Amino acid sequence: MNINTLLITENTKIKEALKVIDKGAIRIALVVDENNKLLGTLSDGDIRRGLLKNYTLDDSIKDLYFKNPTVASNSESKEKIIQKAIKNQVYQIPIVDENNCLVDIVNLATLLNVSKKRNRVILMAGGLGTRLRPLTEDLPKPMLKVGNKPILETIIKNFASHGFVNITISLNYKAEIIREYFKDGSDFGVNIDYVEENTRLGTAGALSLLKEQPNEPFFVMNADLLTDVNFSNLLDFHCFGNANATMCVREYEYQVPYGVIEIENSSIVSIVEKPIKKFFVNAGIYVLSPNIFEFIPKNEFFDMPTLFNILIEKQKKVLSFPIHEYWLDIGRMSDFEQAQSEYFRIFNE
Repeated sequence: MNINTLLITENTKIKEALKVIDKGAIRIALVVDENNKLLGTLSDGDIRRGLLKNYTLDDSIKDLYFKNPTVASNSESKEKIIQKAIKNQVYQIPIVDENNCLVDIVNLATLLNVSKKRNRVILMAGGLGTRLRPLTEDLPKPMLKVGNKPILETIIKNFASHGFVNITISLNYKAEIIREYFKDGSDFGVNIDYVEENTRLGTAGALSLLKEQPNEPFFVMNADLLTDVNFSNLLDFHCFGNANATMCVREYEYQVPYGVIEIENSSIVSIVEKPIKKFFVNAGIYVLSPNIFEFIPKNEFFDMPTLFNILIEKQKKVLSFPIHEYWLDIGRMSDFEQAQSEYFRIFNE
């Protein structure tokens, strides 16, 4: 690995740091001074937390990066480095010399030669797709082709590229078409099983149909989304945060088409012309820990926002994971057309 491609300084802007992280195979940047001394590390999660605190892409990373990373000496053995990584729950460890100058960085997965992961992926593919008719009169929405393959196939291959090969698909509308296309998943390098909703159960209610409840954190995702989110980073964020549930969120903004008036006691105190309002919205991708099953009723309609609200009321740890990568919810005809025009540029096929 050429570590020079991972180096940034304290004054690097967030948008430039993102480019470094996205291009790097290990999804991390190394912050150094002018003498190549290691100052800290910057991860995808550090940036997401900054975005939640209203930092912009033009701000520097100076207040965001982790200034006390776990490091190893270039004289330490591989076994000792592995032990240090596991003890400190980190996947990447910078290697420094006796002067704290950066020498290299090692990845725990590479050291352990880990590839396939056991965490289950549950894809919700039972929607009617009424807003995309007539396209969905003969096909379930996840089987509509974007680029050269069904939306659901792109989703499955993206998960598989990160080592997530154990997949459950929740079916309802025209279920037999999806079953016939994917079968047991072996043609796609994954293991697929199915659950089928006889009545509409919602994104969380369908989890009550699982033959076996996962015993480790698992993904739930709507099967009508196109995204190049790094699912490994998402799982790490959830696990390192010791969360019960993590929801991916996307920044959404709209411009009020009028001048907004602020009034106090009948007096106008300010006028803001056509302000832009920003919110975080649900992106339809979740990581859940096994203990959430105690809150899910059997065979009742129960959607994911309801589950999250209950977890919040119960004071469970619920996290948000801001998505800055490509993301598109294919819910309307205009979204479908946009996906067609962007697919090959985003997924490089």
